[in-house]
Amino acid sequence: MSTVTRRDFLQGMASLAALAGAGAITPGGEAGQAQATPAGGNNGPRGANERINVACIGVRGQGMGHVRGYAGRHNCIVTHICDVDLAPSIVGRAVEAAQKAQGVEPRVVQDLRRIMDDQTIHAVSIATPNHWHALAAIWALQAGKDVYVEKPVSHNVSEGRRMVEFARHHNRICQTGTQIRSSPGIRQAMEFVSSGQIGRVQVARGLCYKRRDSIGRAGPGGGVIPKSIDYNLWCGPAPRRDPLPRERLHYDWHWFWDYGNGDLGNQGIHQMDVARWGMGKNQLARSVISVGGRFGYVDDGQTANTQVSVFDYGDSELIFEVRGLPTPDYRGATVGNVFHCTEGYLVCTTYQRAAAYRPTGELIRSFDGGADHFGNFIAAVRSRRREDLHADIQEGHLSSALCHLANISFRLGTVMPCDRRGTIFGNDAAGAETLNRTMEHLANNTVPLDDTNLQVGRRLTLNPQSETFVNDRQADAYLTREYRQGFVVPARV
Repeated sequence: MSTVTRRDFLQGMASLAALAGAGAITPGGEAGQAQATPAGGNNGPRGANERINVACIGVRGQGMGHVRGYAGRHNCIVTHICDVDLAPSIVGRAVEAAQKAQGVEPRVVQDLRRIMDDQTIHAVSIATPNHWHALAAIWALQAGKDVYVEKPVSHNVSEGRRMVEFARHHNRICQTGTQIRSSPGIRQAMEFVSSGQIGRVQVARGLCYKRRDSIGRAGPGGGVIPKSIDYNLWCGPAPRRDPLPRERLHYDWHWFWDYGNGDLGNQGIHQMDVARWGMGKNQLARSVISVGGRFGYVDDGQTANTQVSVFDYGDSELIFEVRGLPTPDYRGATVGNVFHCTEGYLVCTTYQRAAAYRPTGELIRSFDGGADHFGNFIAAVRSRRREDLHADIQEGHLSSALCHLANISFRLGTVMPCDRRGTIFGNDAAGAETLNRTMEHLANNTVPLDDTNLQVGRRLTLNPQSETFVNDRQADAYLTREYRQGFVVPARV
């Protein structure tokens, strides 16, 4: 086992060579030599009094929430901290937090394959960058472990379906990190919408109005890769780019197609999930079209910071808005949802609050209440019933896939002057109204519309059953990706 303890960090490691001497994998080493060995696992049903050993994989950002979600809670012990970046400010902080909460110091592992090999670990909790989610989860499922995996569960559509298949085949519990699904307030709000008390849902709107500033330009020499990291292992299934095509390795990967999915798949996946949930749709849409661009600054980012995506479900539509420049709210929501129904509307303004209104704006009912999503996962690990999960991997796959589909449409798009936008959505009044408001938003941010182009995505028709496009090989190619040797996401169970 490749480990290094908190004591090693607190005593001050002089160099990465010291880490290697303590048993950690040397950063820069060739990580793709061998696949994890599937090991049937020893994770049977677990009663309330039996401790569950958890490994947290990826602890720089969201992963710290995972550490705090298990350590000293729900009769769990965080036995392992796993991260490709061995900087004391990252793994050392996670180890300290776990030790303080549970009184037991976890071990540190750099290579997540060693986590899969260890049969003392019952569950893994994954908060890596998006491009690692599917492979890390599938390796863990193959190794007989239960899995909590952050949103979006996949980097592309095909990965998500494979995750569902592996979870079912190995009979494992697999929770998605869309924690809104555990909030009693939103659960009650979704039940209210589905009850028909404000009529039928016509348009479900997801909002990601979240300011994102420029990430700058890395320049010809590329960005800085921290010396504390195994960059090859960080890249894993995705292409290795040398030099680094951005200033910062961490976090800004969200805005590059090789590793992230833009804010639609970052923050927006939460609201995409709520939109689909409130519509009661348990499959992909019939078609999708996405329009937008990266406006307000010039930087190294590739993904859109302004985007309108429209999904056709036949009897209703889902419209998603991304705005990364300063903007006012829409009906009281910035990062949230609005359900336009035939006899009123419902607005979700936070992860736990919502309110229903009559068409006149008169309040009908308010909803409020949060809950512990990690606790729901552990309860299902003990019961061995995936029906107990609030966000089973199937739900995570469908909602993540909608984000991926919109991005595929956008990436296959063509450039069009903003003043020709009136033809984009045809007879779709809701889509056109949304795009017009988006153009006003850009103008309010001093974007010169008479000298600005939109990227207008191709309208793509889908077969929801096969989760492929209809007679479109070029679009189908985006449903998966080429993987690097040693980091291939298995095609089938």
